[in-house]
This record gives sequence, structure tokens and C-alpha cells, in this order.
Amino acid sequence: MLLSLFSMIFSLLVGALAGYVAGRLMGSYTSALRNVVLGMLGGIVGSFLLGLIGLRAVGLVGDFVVSVVGACACIWIARKFSH
Repeated sequence: MLLSLFSMIFSLLVGALAGYVAGRLMGSYTSALRNVVLGMLGGIVGSFLLGLIGLRAVGLVGDFVVSVVGACACIWIARKFSH
């Protein structure tokens, strides 16, 4: 149970960092909180999108890259709905 809780907290931190990085890559100068939330969501979206083409993340770096890709997709979609 403790390992599961630690894993969840670690995943949220990786997603938050991915959201920050994706916000900088996409030139998204909105609130940091929005980018962090989109980064956390991006981990799920990135896994789904890359899974559609047969790719999987392996290890911490792979998870981070997938999260950044997913967060970029989420930021792009959020821009389409907010403008």
C-alpha cells in the first residue's frame, strides 16, 4: 500500500514537471497551475496516443517523454477551445 501511494505521488510529480516543460515548449504562458494540471492529464493522453501507434514508454525517461508529448497535445487542444 505504501509503495502504491509513493508511486502515485511520484507519477503526479513527473506529470507536473512534464506540464511545465510542455508549457515552455509550446510557448504557453498561461498559469503554471494550468500547465501542471495539463501535464498530469498529459501522462494519460500521451500513453493513449502513443499506444494507438504501438509505442510504449519504458523507464522514467520514457514516462517523462510520453507525459510531455501528451501535455503538448492537451495544451494544443486547450488552445483550440479557449480561443
